[in-house]
Amino acid sequence: MKFSLSVVAALTVFASASVMANADLAKSKNCMACHAIANKVVGPGYVDVAKKYAGDKTAEDKLVAKVMKGGTGVWGSIPMPANPQVTDAEARTLVKWILATK
Repeated sequence: MKFSLSVVAALTVFASASVMANADLAKSKNCMACHAIANKVVGPGYVDVAKKYAGDKTAEDKLVAKVMKGGTGVWGSIPMPANPQVTDAEARTLVKWILATK
């Protein structure tokens, strides 16, 4: 029983650290200048993005492309600029984190 509780505690800490690491990545790549987790800033909140794309099996690839190349029209008329400072691997990490946001 003690072993099970230790495993659960360790996994919780690891998951929390992973979530924080991705929030830190979003901050370091300047994503948080236009987005927040729970509310609209210039662009939509990440919770709204996760809800919109829930169940869409193509969402990850679409959103990675949008992070990298930018886009307009999905959330209104304000364009999302391209983000050349974000690598493909970083974009994929960010998008997975965003899609898991609740």
